[in-house]
Amino acid sequence: MGRFLLKRLGLALITLVLLSMIVFSLAQLLPGNVGRNILGPFASQQQVDQTNHELGVDRPIVVQYGRWVSHLLHGNLGNSLEYQGSSVAGLLGPSLVNSLKLAALAFLICVPLSILGGIAAALRQGRVTDRSITIGGLSLTAVPEFVTAIVLIVIFGVVFKLLPTTAQAPPGSSFLVQIKYLLLPALALTAVLFGYIARIARAGVIEALDADYTRTAYLKGLDTRTVMFRHVLRNALLPTIAVVATQTGYLIGGLVVIEKLFNYPGIGQRIYIAAQNKDFTMLESGVLVIGIVYLVATLVADTLYSLLNPRIRYGAAE
Repeated sequence: MGRFLLKRLGLALITLVLLSMIVFSLAQLLPGNVGRNILGPFASQQQVDQTNHELGVDRPIVVQYGRWVSHLLHGNLGNSLEYQGSSVAGLLGPSLVNSLKLAALAFLICVPLSILGGIAAALRQGRVTDRSITIGGLSLTAVPEFVTAIVLIVIFGVVFKLLPTTAQAPPGSSFLVQIKYLLLPALALTAVLFGYIARIARAGVIEALDADYTRTAYLKGLDTRTVMFRHVLRNALLPTIAVVATQTGYLIGGLVVIEKLFNYPGIGQRIYIAAQNKDFTMLESGVLVIGIVYLVATLVADTLYSLLNPRIRYGAAE
């Protein structure tokens, strides 16, 4: 087991290094001028060039990358180019916490609901329940999240006025009040992810129900409840775990539209603004943080995968 995890951790570190190189290189291709963005359109070219030189953005890309990596290895994400004097960590931290709150609530709603929907569809394969869940889930997945979000805002925030149309709770709000403000964007995310996760869960349950070990369990005289929980679900949820882990990166960093619609200061919106203003330090560090979160979630998924299916870790140890 330890060897299996070390191998996965090594691959994650290699992926992180490659990600840092790609992100840094692509950031340099963004149009615009950092000094001009900071000083405004009325500054002289000499002032712009001096600002770029002081910030170090006029140096060769290899030198800039080496300097950035050196700071990262010392635990320093650097200072924002747009908000001069403000540390990137101090700006990204609250945004990341906000995105994690929204993602956690969306997961708590979406994952159990999707798995239950997939199980219900599999147990009633070919019937009305199966078709309703499958077609409904696919339809929701096909609709862009901003359309779903607008519909939810109109229904629950404008017509019936049951929930707030903004996701940002007032300062000092209680835990329950914060959940109330986050409920609408979480439901919009649930609608987008439900069909995909439910479809994978359904396929896994159908495959497990048709497996030899399930028939053997029934022949041994085990009741349906025992067979389902001890044999079917244990194997059927393996692909679902992997799918849920792959959605983590989307939930943490791909929520720009949702955050915009609900006026929510998450890390996705922070990175989007950094890209607009050519704030290299903020952009690169933000994407790297999302990559770390995604890799950690994948590592956790691999660990659960190996615990549920010993053949994986034993095969990796050979």
